[in-house]
Amino acid sequence: MTVAATIPGKHALVTGGGSGVGRAIALTLAEAGVDVTICGRREAELAKVAGENARIHGIAADVTNEAAMAGLYIQAEAARGPFDIVVANAGMAGSTPAHKTTLADWQRTLDVNLTGAFLTVKPALAGMAARKSGRIVFIASTAGLKGYAYVAPYVAAKHGVIGLMRALAAETAKSGVTVNAVCPGFVETDMLEESIQRIVEKTGRSAEQARASLASTNPQGRFIQPLEIAEAVLWLCGDAAQSITGQAISISGGETW
Repeated sequence: MTVAATIPGKHALVTGGGSGVGRAIALTLAEAGVDVTICGRREAELAKVAGENARIHGIAADVTNEAAMAGLYIQAEAARGPFDIVVANAGMAGSTPAHKTTLADWQRTLDVNLTGAFLTVKPALAGMAARKSGRIVFIASTAGLKGYAYVAPYVAAKHGVIGLMRALAAETAKSGVTVNAVCPGFVETDMLEESIQRIVEKTGRSAEQARASLASTNPQGRFIQPLEIAEAVLWLCGDAAQSITGQAISISGGETW
């Protein structure tokens, strides 16, 4: 029996589902038989992903807005039943030396990456505990396991996500709910291309040099692919992973352990 065979009949929420890693996760879960609600702020991007699989449904919502997330839960669960799986994937990153980081930039980074993750999963906790079943997966980063220069707010936020994951895993361990984090290194997405462009603009290096520099942080000398993360999420959501909770799983070619 494959992991995918244990998934059909479930309902999943994937935030940041309109592109990149979120899109890959949504498609992978949908192909495994899961009804998937994706959310993000860009309706056109959500509609495009929803058009790729009939099991995917888009609802526009801002993960930093508690009322909006509560409304999303009401709308999606009325249509497709309670969420069995919640994947907190939405995120953003910038790059500035710490002494030049404004309070506004700091707060925005924490709002999206940490508070947004909390507001994504909070409405699911009581119901999952009552049903004694559920899977919560945070898409964190190797930045939640180590430090990187020039991205202090992002590193702080992702460390916070790992702490949040471990706290929730401790709270839910006896309830049948599992809570884990997937921690990728640099992933080949639009966000990576934005990082490369910032390096080009700030250092004068070529795009090829910038790409090589980022890829070199992975001992395998390559970028992680979105599908690799999606397959890890799929496994964590299956019956074979029912004893896996409280774990920060590094997908980084050996950059972190």
